[in-house]
Amino acid sequence: MLDGLKIVRARKEHIDDIAVVENLSFRIPWSRQSLTAEFMHNDNAVYFCALIDGKAVGYAGMWQVCDEGHITNIAVHPEFRCIGIGSALVEALLKEAESRGLTALTLEVRKSNSRARSIYMKYGFEDGGMRKAYYSDNNEDAIIMWKRLKV
Repeated sequence: MLDGLKIVRARKEHIDDIAVVENLSFRIPWSRQSLTAEFMHNDNAVYFCALIDGKAVGYAGMWQVCDEGHITNIAVHPEFRCIGIGSALVEALLKEAESRGLTALTLEVRKSNSRARSIYMKYGFEDGGMRKAYYSDNNEDAIIMWKRLKV
């Protein structure tokens, strides 16, 4: 793992850094207000952040829906991509899902996001369907990916 990298539960003090990552990573980013509500008030959600020298440079989140997990976001600051942070965040979500006894994880990813898709496939996610014109900024399709977990 990357020297100095720590994966921790996201807390209120990480929101400003996470909002920067969100805005640099997504065409339609969540607002700071939405991030705050999600992190602080959604009892069905868990979020992790990747810290380097105390600064949040990536984050990932998951909602628990019955016995499944829905990965809502995984994002890494552009200056810190391709060095293993995305993989470390996926691993944190997998460990959390297993500790909760979840049976599966699912997510949506842009059809064009081959880098993210390859990370998910490395961890055993498989294509499970498509949501046509899912992304409103350009009507791009979303690939639905699933990973069954051992219970």
